[in-house]
Amino acid sequence: MERCGWAGSEQIYVDYHDTDWGVPEYDSRALWEKLVLDGFQAGLSWLTILKKRENFRAAFAGFDPNIIAEWGEPEVERLLQDPGIVRHRGKIEATIGNAKAWQKIEAEQGFDTFLWNYVGGAPLQANRATMADVPASTPLSTQISKDLKKAGFRFCGPTIVYAFMQAVGMVNDHIVTCHRHAELAGDTQLSKLLVKILK
Repeated sequence: MERCGWAGSEQIYVDYHDTDWGVPEYDSRALWEKLVLDGFQAGLSWLTILKKRENFRAAFAGFDPNIIAEWGEPEVERLLQDPGIVRHRGKIEATIGNAKAWQKIEAEQGFDTFLWNYVGGAPLQANRATMADVPASTPLSTQISKDLKKAGFRFCGPTIVYAFMQAVGMVNDHIVTCHRHAELAGDTQLSKLLVKILK
């Protein structure tokens, strides 16, 4: 069974590739959680974050942005003492600010709608032949990054945003020979049909 080369052989990473990465996510809270975690990844490997994901969820109140938006210095200090997460003051403080930014977008249109409107409500099909064909960022991820920053988000540069788009299925970036590519491309056809029906 062929997989994208980045999946490697470590079981936690293989499982993530096979069941999670690239699956379209339409839940506003879950989308925010993934964007925050991708922000924490900056300068690190995703495997590092993946292994700490449950610790992050426990430390950050299940990634409930409505709770985190009310946090302040006491919570920042608590998190800086938590060895189960990445202890980076800037990223922790950005998470609190990002929760407030999420609340505003969520109230105005829904964070899910805000993001999925960029791709017409259904995943883009990249159809990349090799890992070498996969870019670190795209003009679209650059635009989304600018718009997120304008809305008050931090740690959301074009590269982070593109990794996020791949992970939450806004783009199907499994290479074409990967067994997940065809599976998710089939799901996309259903998604497009549903978008048309809902319109």
